[in-house]
Amino acid sequence: MRRHKSTIGILALEAATLLAILVLSTAAAAAGEDGKYPDWRGQWNRERVVGIPGQPSFDPHKPWGKGQQAPLTAEYQAVLEANLQSQREGGFFDWLGASCRGFGMPLIMYPFQPMEFIITPETTYISVGSDLRRIFTDGRPWPAEVTPTYQGYAIGRWIDEDGSGTYSVLEAETRGPFKGPRAFDATGLPLAFDNQSIFVERFHLDRNNPNLLHDDITTIDHALTRPWSVGKTFRHNPNPYPAFSRVTCMEGASDVVIGGEYYYMSADGLLMPVKKNQPPPDLRYFKQPGK
Repeated sequence: MRRHKSTIGILALEAATLLAILVLSTAAAAAGEDGKYPDWRGQWNRERVVGIPGQPSFDPHKPWGKGQQAPLTAEYQAVLEANLQSQREGGFFDWLGASCRGFGMPLIMYPFQPMEFIITPETTYISVGSDLRRIFTDGRPWPAEVTPTYQGYAIGRWIDEDGSGTYSVLEAETRGPFKGPRAFDATGLPLAFDNQSIFVERFHLDRNNPNLLHDDITTIDHALTRPWSVGKTFRHNPNPYPAFSRVTCMEGASDVVIGGEYYYMSADGLLMPVKKNQPPPDLRYFKQPGK
């Protein structure tokens, strides 16, 4: 009996030792796996191109709007002209960003707020203000159905381009259906209304300056006569304690949308038109004042 207890004790000790080895091996493997990924920690901001005026544009090396020289079809060139005319009259066409109702791809990748990359073996997260992109890198196939969102559904893969044992490039493809309408920029440079865009991206650090991160992005969209490729650059913030905004639009925004019409809330809290001869909102559900 004593010999039997001793045998059980030895077996228990061996099992505990084996479990410890497995735990340590798994932790070491996880650490080794983490070591394969590039260090893109910290805050990244849009690299501004000298001499380019206006708000951010899809191609940062050209002015926004018509200055982008986007390869639009004749149909969507007319849409751009209509959007520009709407702005000249004080309107916002169908620009959801005017009332902070949505930005999505590709506008999220300007970035209009400081950006952060969170890399895990399964998913790379890109946080920009209150927007969050997920690029799945776990080898999953494309889903049979995709719930429409402004960001789209993204699948990517890591590449060890120079054979150093560390991944240096993240390739990603983002598909719809998207929510819409969406635009390349705030002038109304349009994407197709069918919301079937495809974005192919290649993220990589600059070979000569590790503080610069490049996003080479190509858009395939029915508003375009051909795929449109541009290069974006983000600069690393050296501050070890950077401030990250968790909102895209400030509280108390003055732009108001009622029944598809844009209005402006004045400083005294009264609704104002934004364009000439704009009708007031429909007040049928309010008690009308006596005459």
